[in-house]
Amino acid sequence: MNPESFKNQLAEAGLSLSDKQLNQFETYFNELVLANQSFNLTAITEKEEVYLKHFFDSLTLALKVPNLREGKASLIDVGSGAGFPALPLKIALPNLQVTMVDSLNKRVNFLKEMVTKLGLDGVTVLHGRAEGLGQDQKMRESFDYATARAVARTQVLAEYTLPFVKIGGQFLVMKGSAGQDEMKAGQKALLTLGGQMVSEDSFTLPNGDPRVIQVVDKVQKTPKKYPRQAGTPTKKPL
Repeated sequence: MNPESFKNQLAEAGLSLSDKQLNQFETYFNELVLANQSFNLTAITEKEEVYLKHFFDSLTLALKVPNLREGKASLIDVGSGAGFPALPLKIALPNLQVTMVDSLNKRVNFLKEMVTKLGLDGVTVLHGRAEGLGQDQKMRESFDYATARAVARTQVLAEYTLPFVKIGGQFLVMKGSAGQDEMKAGQKALLTLGGQMVSEDSFTLPNGDPRVIQVVDKVQKTPKKYPRQAGTPTKKPL
C-alpha cells in the first residue's frame, strides 16, 4: 500500500486526510525507519508494508468505531511500542486526546520525539507499566477509551486496560485471526473487571489479512485489587 492508495482507501471508507496529515505520516515513516536502525522498534520497515500493516491497520479503529471522531474523546494506548495504534489515530483525528504508555525508556523517548516532530498537541507519553499506572488514582477510570495492539491475549489485556476506562467508556480490542477464540477465553476476565462485550466486527485488510475489532463496554467499576502487581496478570490470567 503506497501513500496514494493509503489516502484513497481511507477516503473511500469515510476518513479523509489533508496534505498536512499525509506529510505527517511520511515523516513518521522516515523517523521510524531511521530510529529502527539504532534499536528494535518494528520488524516491518518496507514502506508499503508500514503503510498497510501499521498505519492503515491502526486507523481501522477510527473506521470501525466512529465515536472516536466525535468531540475531544480521551484514549489510552497501553504498550504503545513504536506508537501503534495511538499515533496514527492522533494524526488522523487531531481532536482525540491521547495517552501512550510503554515500559521501555528508549521507546518512550522515541514517542516523545515523534510527538514533537509531528507537531502534535493533546498527547501524553508515560514511562511505566500498566499494572502500576492502573492503580494511580489520577489515571484510574478516567479515560473514554483504552486499547492496545499486539501486547497480550485478551484475558490478560483486559486487566491491563479496563482499570483505566471510566464507566460508560469502552475497551477497544484489536486482533487478528485468533480474536474470537481469545474473547471467548476472556469472558471471565471481562466480567471480573467490569466489562461486557457489545459488538464484534470481522473484516480483512486490503491484502486479505483477517482482523477483528471488539468493543467492550465498561459497565461496572473495576475492583480495587486490579490490576494486580507487575507480572501477575501474565502468569495467572483471570
